[in-house]
Amino acid sequence: MSLHESRLIRHPLHFRQLQVMRSERLTPHMQRIVLGGEALQGFHSPSPDDHVKLFFANAQGAFVLPEVGEQGMHYPAGAQPSPARDYTPRLHDVEAGELVLDFVLHGDGVAGNWAAQAKPGDEIVVAGPRGSHLLADDFDTYVLIGDETALPAIARRLEELPAGAQAEVFIEIPEEADRQPLHSDAQVTVSWFERNGFDAASSTLLEDALVDFEQPDGDAHYWIAVESRRARMMRKFIEGHMQVPKEWIRATGYWKAHADDGE
Repeated sequence: MSLHESRLIRHPLHFRQLQVMRSERLTPHMQRIVLGGEALQGFHSPSPDDHVKLFFANAQGAFVLPEVGEQGMHYPAGAQPSPARDYTPRLHDVEAGELVLDFVLHGDGVAGNWAAQAKPGDEIVVAGPRGSHLLADDFDTYVLIGDETALPAIARRLEELPAGAQAEVFIEIPEEADRQPLHSDAQVTVSWFERNGFDAASSTLLEDALVDFEQPDGDAHYWIAVESRRARMMRKFIEGHMQVPKEWIRATGYWKAHADDGE
């Protein structure tokens, strides 16, 4: 009997000040930033859905980072903290000494604005990942469900799946032009869903696809990454209606549409 044992491993926390090497517009709503620098030495990201915290220069152009003490992390008094956001490492090329991050361009956010204007030589601070969730490799099928914010993690997961593995992928994006080529040695079926101007937080395209989804034979792991409330509702549907064991579901709110959402 398969055990499906996933593991969580912890990493020492390091703050690395890195430089932009290259910038590339992948699709209308996705910007790729390649980072490098001596501080990248020792960086480790073993899981496709790892998260690093990015720290941007504050309004004065300075990096004011949290200090780590016995009581946890806190910012020094009297200085404006650097804005920080969580992102998934798209690719870490150890030989080239490069870290690739893909940024969704939407609205007027700190991270998206920085990525859209980033040029070689610009600096940013990367912290983490602090932990990695190593998914069991003995499921019969991996079902990956996400919006454009999850595309880096989905693309990396597919690239790292071995030949012989099976994956069903459901991706919601702003428009057809935001589709990206996805490469894998596994047997993969990808379904794209375009919102075409509809609000991302209110969309039900992925939820509707789940209702019509014919569950694969054998044991399947469900990975979900969308807006926070949508992620919770899909988890409840998969666990309750589809009768999938909760240990076989990993649902994460990659962003929040509601300020009062405590997740």
